[in-house]
Amino acid sequence: MNGKTDVPSKELSGILLIDKPEGFTSFDVVAKVRGIARTRKVGHGGTLDPMATGVLPLFLGAATKASDILPDQTKAYEAWFRLGQTTDTQDCTGKVLDEKEVSCTAAQVEEALSQFKGDFLQMPPMYSAIWVQGRRLYDLAREGVEVERQPRPVTVQELRLLQAREQENLYKIYVSCSKGTYVRTICHDVGQALGCGAVMTGLRRVISSGYRVEDAITIEQAQQLADAGMLGQKVLPVETAFAVYEQIQLTAKNARLFQNGVRLASLKAGCVGMEGNFCVFGPDRRFLGLGYEEQSELRIRKLFVR
Repeated sequence: MNGKTDVPSKELSGILLIDKPEGFTSFDVVAKVRGIARTRKVGHGGTLDPMATGVLPLFLGAATKASDILPDQTKAYEAWFRLGQTTDTQDCTGKVLDEKEVSCTAAQVEEALSQFKGDFLQMPPMYSAIWVQGRRLYDLAREGVEVERQPRPVTVQELRLLQAREQENLYKIYVSCSKGTYVRTICHDVGQALGCGAVMTGLRRVISSGYRVEDAITIEQAQQLADAGMLGQKVLPVETAFAVYEQIQLTAKNARLFQNGVRLASLKAGCVGMEGNFCVFGPDRRFLGLGYEEQSELRIRKLFVR
């Protein structure tokens, strides 16, 4: 006996940015961090395939309520693809379906990339997590079943060539796109446009919902920080997810009323004429939640404190 008593630590609440390693699913990372942070309430913001690395925002504690209402759904990636091959997964992990000679130049690759900018319909791959008739597409694909899919609207804000290794038929691109865009499908479709096929050979997410990979830590670093009782220093306040929204600050009395679900007059709350969602803070700058104005009243969109 050392005379010390274990005191339960306060549950962490906020956003932890993890640099997901290759070979892990997003759910693997969630499971790891549940143990590291000693909390059951962990969610993630945007699935990454096992072969992908990069920034994976994790939502801890009360912040899990933010994961499905993020205002910024933009993702950005750096991806490598190789010309001359087609696989059933559209990446280098799949079964080779076709191989062709390549005679493309970097200039031709750039020209092909230009076809996949802006708003367009993208056919989701069979090896994807989309639900069709109550089953995941990748489960059907593993059974050798191919079903009809509907193309989905996506937006590619930026698509540019970063590096070209013409002798190896290898190319690196930067893609900034909307949620639900498949980068490996872009690589595949570029290969189809060039007439020689292409497979994605590497993928790294560098931006997710406004968070950058430079600010993320590895699972090993998270464990080291937790062992030292310092993991909380890397947990971002949940309100950082809503930085693009306008803000209002309530008086102590109005903050209590807001938390209790009382609708406040817009004039008293200071939100007259505000459109869409906005952040609501108390007098001590404590983040209370998201609000919106309707019929000259402040109403709750999502509450993050009780």
